[in-house]
Amino acid sequence: MKFKAVIFDLDGTLLDSLQDLANTLNSVLADNGLPTHDIEEFRYLVGYGMDELVRRALPLNLQNQQGLLEKLQQEMLEHYAKTWKTHTTPYPGIDELLDWLDTTPIKKGVLSNKSDRFTKLCVEMLLSPWKFDRVTGHHSGISHKPDPQGALMMAEELHVDPAEVLYIGDSGVDMQTAVAAGMYPLGVLWGFRTKEELLENGAKLLVEKPQEIIGVLSESNK
Repeated sequence: MKFKAVIFDLDGTLLDSLQDLANTLNSVLADNGLPTHDIEEFRYLVGYGMDELVRRALPLNLQNQQGLLEKLQQEMLEHYAKTWKTHTTPYPGIDELLDWLDTTPIKKGVLSNKSDRFTKLCVEMLLSPWKFDRVTGHHSGISHKPDPQGALMMAEELHVDPAEVLYIGDSGVDMQTAVAAGMYPLGVLWGFRTKEELLENGAKLLVEKPQEIIGVLSESNK
């Protein structure tokens, strides 16, 4: 298979953002007298979008209290606007991978369940040396992953067939998205979730370092 485009997930794939997400939400929870979570718990809370992150972080008996949810979600957005890049940084080796991709005709996109505002901000500020053809986060016109809508829209915008897209992510949600969109699901092992979760949700290939993706793309495009 010759890949003409790659679509990256953002958090847990390109950027290690877990500490900032955890610290920010824990601060909001504590301010409201609610239980907080350790960093390892956040590995399984993130990945579904900011609103869902807040909901999942609440005790079960509070998760459907709409007024409380909306209050906390608004506070999370306000706090995160100030803290989102305190610790967040590209994973080791991402620079080398993106440097290499910039020398090829392979198109690059970022598709995240993070809000569109913060997705674009993260890419503009933390991945500015590299060219991305499309960057999309969640907004009113797009469904959250694993719905394939966003991935298919991006393939259309990049003028490539879905089967020609290498979809790269760190979670079961990403692998489900790739499978549903008819793209090739590649799971990364440096992110937030486990090898088992990636395989159970359709990963066809797993890599331990970003440099391995260079090998995958080089081999496929010979």
